[in-house]
Amino acid sequence: MTAMLEIAGLQAYYGRAHILQGVGFSMERGEVLALMGRNGAGKSTTIKAVMGLVPPAGGSVVFEGQPVQGREAFEIARLGIGYVPEDRRVFSELTVMENLSVAQRPARPDAPHWTPERLFALFPNLGRMRDRPGGAMSGGEQQMLTIARTLMGNPRLVLLDEPSEGLAPVIVEEMAKTILALKSEGLTVLISEQNLHFAGNVADRAAIIEKGVIRFTGTMAELKANEAVRSQYLSV
Repeated sequence: MTAMLEIAGLQAYYGRAHILQGVGFSMERGEVLALMGRNGAGKSTTIKAVMGLVPPAGGSVVFEGQPVQGREAFEIARLGIGYVPEDRRVFSELTVMENLSVAQRPARPDAPHWTPERLFALFPNLGRMRDRPGGAMSGGEQQMLTIARTLMGNPRLVLLDEPSEGLAPVIVEEMAKTILALKSEGLTVLISEQNLHFAGNVADRAAIIEKGVIRFTGTMAELKANEAVRSQYLSV
């Protein structure tokens, strides 16, 4: 069975800084993988390299058997990869409904088909503020809107960059329920995350990155049982 996402030997730079130094891991269809590590370890750069927002300097990114490294981000999105950035980037002047409508794409085979009504069932708060401008929403509400907007593209794989960062605990709990709901829809989800408790509640497996190199891959149960790995690569 072909993996949905296969990354091998991924290299990336910011200027002269060598950020990703041969990153590699794979994801099966329908699983949630947490890419974990400290600040500056290379988590967000890996996600941006998959999405084409940081051009890989080497290695390969294969989505559903199709190489995507070197393609533009909009081309990768059209293939069925959705990206939720850490800084949200909602259209602050547009209403919730307008934010959703600009991202609408035709239905895809083998992917859930999302409509505003289906999304309002998933995010009831958004349903109560359909006409509210994005700039008049709280950080947690904007995070939910960004995920909903991404889902309007009917992706098969969703990349979530630091989804729990800076959110109140009650919103983090809602975020965990959202990710599990997406998994139940059959979506494959890659999250970059520092919060081990949050990752443990939503992810099937973890890959730990440190200084641009993958240091550990295994199930969440294996990570929780491996105190040496947690202490070396995740403790602050």
